[in-house]
Amino acid sequence: MASLAGLGAGVIGALFRLALEQANRFRDALLARMDVWGIGGFVLFVALAAGAAAIAAWMVRCLAPSASGSGIPRVMAVLDGEVAPAPLRVIPVKFLAGTLAIGSGLALGREGPIVQMGASIAYQIGKLLRRNWTDCRALMAAGAGAGFAVAFNAPIAGALFVFEGLLKRFEARLVIAALAASAVAIWVGRATFGDTPEFTVGALAQPGLDKMPYFVLLGIGAGLAGTLYNRTLLATLRTADRFSALPVELRAALVGAAVGAIAWFAPSLVGAGDGLAQQALRGEGTLAVLPALFLFRLGLIALSVAAGAPGGLLVPLLALGAELGLWIGLLCALAFPGMAFEPEGFALVGMAALFTAIVRTPLTAIVLVVEITANSTMLLPMIVACFAAMLASTLFGEMSILDSLKERSLIRSKRTTGDVDQYNAQK
Repeated sequence: MASLAGLGAGVIGALFRLALEQANRFRDALLARMDVWGIGGFVLFVALAAGAAAIAAWMVRCLAPSASGSGIPRVMAVLDGEVAPAPLRVIPVKFLAGTLAIGSGLALGREGPIVQMGASIAYQIGKLLRRNWTDCRALMAAGAGAGFAVAFNAPIAGALFVFEGLLKRFEARLVIAALAASAVAIWVGRATFGDTPEFTVGALAQPGLDKMPYFVLLGIGAGLAGTLYNRTLLATLRTADRFSALPVELRAALVGAAVGAIAWFAPSLVGAGDGLAQQALRGEGTLAVLPALFLFRLGLIALSVAAGAPGGLLVPLLALGAELGLWIGLLCALAFPGMAFEPEGFALVGMAALFTAIVRTPLTAIVLVVEITANSTMLLPMIVACFAAMLASTLFGEMSILDSLKERSLIRSKRTTGDVDQYNAQK
């Protein structure tokens, strides 16, 4: 059954990634064509971006409210028995609305929708096979991990995320299921996209022990930045709640229009941020520009999440981590020119450190970055930086952004747990 769940998650994840690639190409082609139309092209492009975001929000509100946002906090709540599993229609709504929202340029990631769709497919397989709630829950966890794996082309990180990110505990009976589902899903993903890593990293020298204190500094910086990220995101959502009298479609349209205007002048700044992460890993950036870019993207991510459209948080934060790491690496290289620092290595470590500070899953973060970059040279610095980031975020009193969003959704949710109770009664 876990293999079936992995197959379903792999197929839907691969199709969703293909749809996003086509949507991004279409947006770029549209931008190039309308650029020659002057102000008329600008207005039309902004209107189309606003319309795509509004339609995505409308689909969620009218067809499947549980498809809003990342989807991972919702999966966590279902696995904890706090809300009912989403209905079958969440899968097409998440797919189509997510394609519209992310394709319009919102700073959202692919992983949230794929994880939720993978979990939903796994649940439907369990229902179809008339399994009890315990088995359905195990299938959902495995399907979610498989979705994570295919979203990042990272099978081991996908299996780890099940225990460290979703369940928050190790369950022996789920190990084989999680590994099997991730293995099958990644087979589908690599058959579709190839087995090349998500990001290209140049040759890096293994840092000596004398450089480890500087990676501790990076980890502390990531802890601070993660606190800023979490609090900015939650504050933006609270601010958006104050305008609840406005239709959600209007709020999404306003965000979409702003993103469309940004894309017109600086297309590389919108979207999930894969290109920005790759630039940072190549060492492209300056001490003056990187902080401004970090803050700008942080604000754009927060606004995109507040739009209420489907889309994840994890892909965008990888770009933020790379930018933060590169900036600290450039600072160290400037302050200590004789130590031969490689800022690109700091960018790679920064991805794992900020992921740890925000999501609070250090093992997943380390393995994920190793898998998506195919680089293990910086493994020791990553361990050091992630430890410091985890410690710093704990001292700052931060919880995982996924847990914060789950609590927020539970407070706002009016759904019952009838389906869960029904399955629990069958145990």
